[in-house]
Amino acid sequence: MNIALIAHDKKKDDIVRFAIAYNSIFAEHTLYATGTTGSRIMQETGLSIQRFQSGPLGGDQEIGALIANNKMDVVFFFRDPLTVQPHEPDVSALVRLCDVYSVPLATNMGTAEIIIKGLERNDLSWRNIVSEKGDMNEPR
Repeated sequence: MNIALIAHDKKKDDIVRFAIAYNSIFAEHTLYATGTTGSRIMQETGLSIQRFQSGPLGGDQEIGALIANNKMDVVFFFRDPLTVQPHEPDVSALVRLCDVYSVPLATNMGTAEIIIKGLERNDLSWRNIVSEKGDMNEPR
C-alpha cells in the first residue's frame, strides 16, 4: 500500500516515535512524506521514503494529487490543532480529498494506532480493489 506521512512542526517528534514503534509494518509498504517529516523519519528508522516539498511549499498538494489520482491508500497526518498554519487551506484540501476518495486518514495518535493495526491485520485490503477500479471513487 502507498502511505503518506505528514506532521506539523509540533507533532514531528510524535510521528517519528510512531514510525519507530511500527517500523516493521511501515517497511512492508511504499512510503511518501513531506520534506522535513520524511527526513526525520528516514534518519531515525532507516525506512525508504519518497519525499516531497515541505507542507507550506506544496508538499501537502503533491500528496493531495496522489490521492486525487487514486494512488494513495492511507494518510497519517499528525496535525497541530492549537497552532495556526499558514497553509491551512492546503491542509483542509488534503483532508477533504481523503473524504472524497475514501482514503483512511489519521490526524492523531489514537486514530493512527487503529489504522496501523488494521494495516498489520490486512484489514485495509479493500483499498487494493479500489486502486484497481479507479472509477469506484469518482466523486459524484
